[in-house]
Amino acid sequence: MSSAYTAAAPRSPLVWVFLLLLMLASGAAIPAQGRVNAALTTEIGDPVLAATISFSVGSVILLLVTFGTGRGRRALGRVAPAVREGRIRWWYFLAGCVGAYFVLTQTLSIGLIGVAVFTVAVVTGQTLGGLLWDRIGLGPAGRMRLNPFRVGGAALTVLAVLWAVSPQLAASGQGPAWLALVLLPLSGGFLQAAQQAINGRHSAAYQSPAPGTLFNFLAGTLFLLLVWAGKAVVSGVDPALSLTWWHYLGGPLGIIFIALGALLVTRVGVLIAAMGMIAGQLLGSLLLDVLLPTPGSLVTTATVLGTGLTLLAVVLASLPDILRGRPGPKSRA
Repeated sequence: MSSAYTAAAPRSPLVWVFLLLLMLASGAAIPAQGRVNAALTTEIGDPVLAATISFSVGSVILLLVTFGTGRGRRALGRVAPAVREGRIRWWYFLAGCVGAYFVLTQTLSIGLIGVAVFTVAVVTGQTLGGLLWDRIGLGPAGRMRLNPFRVGGAALTVLAVLWAVSPQLAASGQGPAWLALVLLPLSGGFLQAAQQAINGRHSAAYQSPAPGTLFNFLAGTLFLLLVWAGKAVVSGVDPALSLTWWHYLGGPLGIIFIALGALLVTRVGVLIAAMGMIAGQLLGSLLLDVLLPTPGSLVTTATVLGTGLTLLAVVLASLPDILRGRPGPKSRA
């Protein structure tokens, strides 16, 4: 499949700083969403229903924004031509199921392996996925060559995350048998990088992240509804709702992550976007633990320095492109 898309070209380091701030904001939305969904789960006692509610709220907001604004409707008008021309394939519309799968891996594994191991597994999956999807050209920028800066930055990201969560790892006291569960969040992070690459394809084809973000939430909502319905058939359910308004902010926070991620992939490629959002995840988690601590929150020197090291890893991986005054990704036939 050929593409006429060429990634936007930042002309100065200041533009890269702005893009980095967007990556951090996008990544920080993930731990905030996790806090909100965890609180909703505690309130209603059903993690699958909590995830379904989160996706459903996001879907409703996106439907209102996309169909209720002229810009949104114009972007939707570009969907059919993009499909006919082969720039968008039918399976791109299933990318939202990956987001739902990621939420389920979080629900199923985090209580058994702990937040620290979960974080390391997800970050490793995201980093490996970013390298692979950029190399094979899944993102809108096409194939991107690996270089020592990108590979070194990716490795430094994983090491930085290991350092940042090392206090929790040391305090977990778990045996090695449960490490098999690590494959769940590892695969979730790996596929999440592919989701961002496909979302970038949507964003580039429609000249807007709105339709792709909407398709993500609709597919994810449908996937979770099917899972919840299956659970209802097998074990029965007792649907409940929370009366606390901020318990329903998981959907809007997810919109921030998906929409900004789709936009960033078109500018810097899958790997750099993933690394920047990983740094944002750690920074967001650090701020939450400091400002709104919960039982089990642990902030040490390693946490702070490891978080800072992820920022250095992003700069290292981006250094050749920053010096050239433009990003590396360009489309290839």
